[in-house]
Amino acid sequence: MNMPRRLTALLSLPLVACTPDKPASLPGYIEADYTRVASPIAGRLIALQVVKGQEVAIGAPLFALDTDEEKAAVDQAAAQLKHQNATVADLTKGKRREEIAVLEAQERQAAAQLSLSQADLRRQQTLADRGFISAAGLDGLRTRVDADTGKLAETRANLQVARLAARSDTRTAAEADVAAARAALAQNQWRLDQKSIRAPLAAHVDDTLYRVGEWVPAGSPVVSLLAPGALKLRFFAAQAMLSRFAPGTAITARCDGCGAPFTAHVSYVAKSPEYTPPVIYSQGNRARLVFLVEALPDKPATLVPGQPVDILLAGSGQ
Repeated sequence: MNMPRRLTALLSLPLVACTPDKPASLPGYIEADYTRVASPIAGRLIALQVVKGQEVAIGAPLFALDTDEEKAAVDQAAAQLKHQNATVADLTKGKRREEIAVLEAQERQAAAQLSLSQADLRRQQTLADRGFISAAGLDGLRTRVDADTGKLAETRANLQVARLAARSDTRTAAEADVAAARAALAQNQWRLDQKSIRAPLAAHVDDTLYRVGEWVPAGSPVVSLLAPGALKLRFFAAQAMLSRFAPGTAITARCDGCGAPFTAHVSYVAKSPEYTPPVIYSQGNRARLVFLVEALPDKPATLVPGQPVDILLAGSGQ
C-alpha cells in the first residue's frame, strides 16, 4: 500500500515544478525620441560648433554650411530692389530740372516768334488798308501767325506734361515690380539663414553625423539632439495584462544602478499585437500575443537610451 502512495507523490513533483508562476515584473528598456537637426538647403559643411555629449541651450549655434551662392543671390536681389525703388521714385516726379529748363526756353522762343509774326501781320494789315499792298498778300502772314500760335501751344503742353508724374497705371506696374523684388530678397535671405542652424531646444548632443568638409544633402540631419523629456519606457504585455496598462496609468519600474524604483505613466498602448502566431487563435496560444506599451518616466534624469528596466507588477511584493 505504501508503494502506490510514494509513486503518486513522485509523479506529482514534476507537475508542481512545471506550473508557471505569475511574473513579478516585465522586462523592458529605455527608448529615446531624438531630434535630428538638418538644413533644408544642401551645401558643404564648413563649421560644426558642437561635439557629442555637449549640453546646448535653445538658440545655440550647431553647424554652418557654405553660403557663397546664397550671399550672391541676396546681393543680386538687393540691387534689383534698389533699382525698382528708384524707378518708382522717378515715376512719382516730373522730368528733371534741366529738362524742364530746356522746355521753358523753347516756350519763350515760341512766344517770341509768335509775337514777331503778329507784329508783321499788323504792319502789313495797315499797309493793305491804305492800298499799298493787296489783301491777298496778307494770307501768308496769317498762315505764319497760325503756325506760330500752334507751336507755342504745343511747347506749353509739353512743359505741362513734363511737370506731371507718370500715369497711375505705369506707377502701379512699377510698384508691383518693387513688391516682387522685395519678395525675392526675402526668399534669398531665408535661404541664406538656413545655412547657419541653431538649436531648436535645450538638449543633449547625442551625435554628430557629418564632418567638416563633407557635402550635406538637403534635409539630411547633421546633429542629433536628445531632449530631457524625450525618454520613454518600452515593454511588452500579454493580452490578459492589458487592463493594467491603460493610458495614463501610473506604473513602477526599476533598473540597475538607478537606486530606488521610479514611477512612470503609460502614454501609449499598441492597438495590434507585436507578434502574431501563425495559427488561429485558441485558448492555448492566446498568451503568445504581446502588445507594445510605452510610458513616460516622471524623473528621467538618471536614465539613458538602451538601458534595461523591469516593470514591477502590482501585488508582486517588490
